[in-house]
Amino acid sequence: MIEVVASMARGPVFLAGELMECLITFTNPMSHLSTSASSEMLAWASAQIHCQFHASESRVALPAQGNKQDVQAESDTVLIPSRGERGQCVLDTPPKILFCDLRLDPGESKTYSYSEIVPIDGPPSFRGQAVKYVYKLTIGCQRVNSPIKLLRVPFRVLVLQGMPEPPFPQDEEVSPSNPFLEEEEASRRDARPLERALDMLMVTTSRRCPHMFNITNMRGKVAKFCIFKTIYRLGEDIIGTFNFSEGDIPCLQYSVSLQNEEEIQQQYQRRPGQAVSVTGHGRHLESCLHTASSHFSLPIPLNVTPGFSTDIG
Repeated sequence: MIEVVASMARGPVFLAGELMECLITFTNPMSHLSTSASSEMLAWASAQIHCQFHASESRVALPAQGNKQDVQAESDTVLIPSRGERGQCVLDTPPKILFCDLRLDPGESKTYSYSEIVPIDGPPSFRGQAVKYVYKLTIGCQRVNSPIKLLRVPFRVLVLQGMPEPPFPQDEEVSPSNPFLEEEEASRRDARPLERALDMLMVTTSRRCPHMFNITNMRGKVAKFCIFKTIYRLGEDIIGTFNFSEGDIPCLQYSVSLQNEEEIQQQYQRRPGQAVSVTGHGRHLESCLHTASSHFSLPIPLNVTPGFSTDIG
């Protein structure tokens, strides 16, 4: 028996175009004191990233696919990371060999490092009502004369629109260089793509431009609604105000909901004129009778996906 453990030191969330690093440890858990202990031989092990796409049959009509074998044959020696999974593999990276012909004595373990740039041409991680995009790091290994075993490590990918494609341009620093800080400088250079993304995100979401809307009905004006900006980052609070002093019609209470819409391209809709799928992420309800003004605050959950589009929707 062989134990395989994968560890992502920086966590399971990555930006598209960012370097993902994972430490993979192979261990023979048998104690050398056991009478049945023996060495284990692994023929090979490799790893690669893939993105799995799944569509709801009741909402999405995909082109017919040919019948494909969905079971990994015991005689196969080729790693196919999406074998045995539902849906289609829409993106994968070339596999990287971790080792060949590894022998592990009882109690012995070996650790290998895997690194790969998260592809920028794929969709973000998303779990909607109609479609799902799931990223996984698949590690495959095979013992001699045994079937291939797969370890799948899910992780999340965020796509930042407008991010330059790698290799990212490196700015020359004006400050004098220090030969004793080479290791620190190297780590800073590696972090620059992430820093660039965060800087661009902060600049984009920090711009304020109030938007005013008049809320009316058939009898007249009810209130004036103001939202201070329309671009937000995950985890930020959406703040808005209502001004009832200029209204002609009294308002008893108001409700504000945070929702995301999921729309499928017309050619892939299961039914003509199919309605947009709506998912709620928060709601603010407040009584406002005899109130001149009021405000609300709705936090954007960290687990939602920023707006994006694909060929499907």
